[in-house]
Amino acid sequence: MEEENWNEHAKGILKAELSRKNMKYHDLARKLNVIGIKENQNTIATKISRGAFSFTFFLQCMYVLGINKINLNIGENNE
Repeated sequence: MEEENWNEHAKGILKAELSRKNMKYHDLARKLNVIGIKENQNTIATKISRGAFSFTFFLQCMYVLGINKINLNIGENNE
């Protein structure tokens, strides 16, 4: 998988989890702020659109979304 595909995959996972929780970026920002992570809707939108966010940011998002398990689906599209 090329680097761009990894970024797209990471972005897709986070966006799918937000969608499952019926949450928008401003909702995520509010939840992150509650646990002391200073993010706003615009910085979150930029990070997610690039798909090049830190694993720490990803874990923080999963935590505030209440997600303990995810399916990475890695290897399903190997070429």
